[in-house]
Amino acid sequence: MLLLRCPLPLLLLLLPLGSRPQKLPTRDEELFQMQIRDKAFFHDSSVIPDGAEISSYLFRDTPKRYFFVVEEDNTPLAVTVTPCDAPLEWKLSVQELPEEASGEGSGDPEPLEQQKQQITNEEGTELFSYKGNDVEYFVSSSSPSGLYQLDLLSTEKDTHFKVYATTTPESDQPYPELPYDPRIDVTSLGRTTVTLAWKPSPTASLLRQPIQYCIVINKEHNFKSLCAVEAKLSSDDAFMMAPKPGLDFSPFDFAHFGFPADNNSGKERGFLKSSKFGRQTSPKPRVDLHRVCIGNKNIFTVSDLKPDTQYYFDMFAVNTNTNMSTAYVGTFARTKEEAKQKTVELKDGKVTDVFIKRKGAKFLRFAPVSSHQKVTFSVHSCLDAVQIQVRRDGKLLLSQSVEGVRQFQLRGKAKAKYLIRLKGSKKGASMLKILATTRPNKQLFPSLPEDTRIKAFDKLRTCSSVTVAWLGTQERNKFCIYKREVDDNYNEEQKKREQNQCLGPDTRKKSEKVLCKYFHSQNIQKAVTTETIKGLQPGKSYLLDVYVIGHGGHSVKYQSKLVKTRKFC
Repeated sequence: MLLLRCPLPLLLLLLPLGSRPQKLPTRDEELFQMQIRDKAFFHDSSVIPDGAEISSYLFRDTPKRYFFVVEEDNTPLAVTVTPCDAPLEWKLSVQELPEEASGEGSGDPEPLEQQKQQITNEEGTELFSYKGNDVEYFVSSSSPSGLYQLDLLSTEKDTHFKVYATTTPESDQPYPELPYDPRIDVTSLGRTTVTLAWKPSPTASLLRQPIQYCIVINKEHNFKSLCAVEAKLSSDDAFMMAPKPGLDFSPFDFAHFGFPADNNSGKERGFLKSSKFGRQTSPKPRVDLHRVCIGNKNIFTVSDLKPDTQYYFDMFAVNTNTNMSTAYVGTFARTKEEAKQKTVELKDGKVTDVFIKRKGAKFLRFAPVSSHQKVTFSVHSCLDAVQIQVRRDGKLLLSQSVEGVRQFQLRGKAKAKYLIRLKGSKKGASMLKILATTRPNKQLFPSLPEDTRIKAFDKLRTCSSVTVAWLGTQERNKFCIYKREVDDNYNEEQKKREQNQCLGPDTRKKSEKVLCKYFHSQNIQKAVTTETIKGLQPGKSYLLDVYVIGHGGHSVKYQSKLVKTRKFC
């Protein structure tokens, strides 16, 4: 098998050359390694090399096509596409090679234009397509021989992307493997510091390959790939070497990150002395995004942060042999307020994001400005369960454990003040959203039934479909159902390690969407809906998720349901 390493015109010329049957050359490993070290060899080439990641650029609404050839049937194949700073549409297809290329022709070459038309104008068989900004891949243990085409398009803006393809996916393994729990834990939270911990990559701990970890910090959002980070940073020199042992992190010149300059900080830390990181001016505006590579340790403290500020943290495992990376599940945390601000003030009708460190607690205060008969507290716990206590003027009104979404309606009182205490989980850090309001119609969270489970009907299972039902409410809401195939050993413990429950359907792959519909019933006893999900594979397990989207656009996920189709029908 071969992934060609030559421009397309040369590919077209190779096919008719010679008076005797031709066969495309096999991969010469020594020559190949020499060629991939020469980055200019593949610059603007339309041919994908075997076992090397290429970087390229797309202009908006201008498609780009790449080629590679598989010489033999039943060849393993893996193709990975990494969008950088914009979503991509891409499609992988295959068509049969011209007869001359198979070595069975008469020896008389066809005209070049005729072969070119034969190769490039045929539609081919589509193998896979995707639209989005996730790192997505196509994997096949047995691929047919033929000419493969990879078509890419960006409809949003000009963008960078990366492509990796290999015919030896089992032995190559260039991307570091994630641990069974790929989340980043916030183990300590202060006013100016955040300590992060994560489980090591099995690529380092078991396979003994050289892995280093790179942390990315910013105030806007999490990133899905290191490529996206590099696109954001552009040519800015925010990539740094690991700090000296024992010093941990003063990661960059904070004068450019919204912090006051400290002339003594470089002297105290000792590793901001170089001119590269000690610049006082910059020729262009700097982005509030920085990364630092810290070697192979799996605990790290970010310091000199701003109090009462939310930061997003991403972790990437980088294989230093291949320079290819894999993203952990990112997290976010809000640094503590200044000592004098121990209580967070809730505003009527406004959702507030709250972060609580492991075994920690947060205090919030709600003081309605007008008289009220009732007050409603809506809590959406993103990860593990949290404990909530509500006191009105010192009197305990509520003490509950909250997992998922809960709404509590309490009797009001003129000029009352409410103190809310939130206690985090013993298992790890907690993230949640909370809304307090005295206006019953001011509900940004969608209304939910008491039971948010998805019911599966075992007797209605077939080899290609499952039938499920869930409860609704009297309020008309939009429901979207998604499916994802999982391994047979997928269990409840693995479900808990998924990304946080506050992430909505916009984070899901388009291919996982089943349908969306509006549903409600004035008779609460009849507020139930059913759906039959078709097109499934026999004997396969699927994880089903139902999202309810409220009028304010905030979505809440029902409890995930694991189902399995019948193996024999």
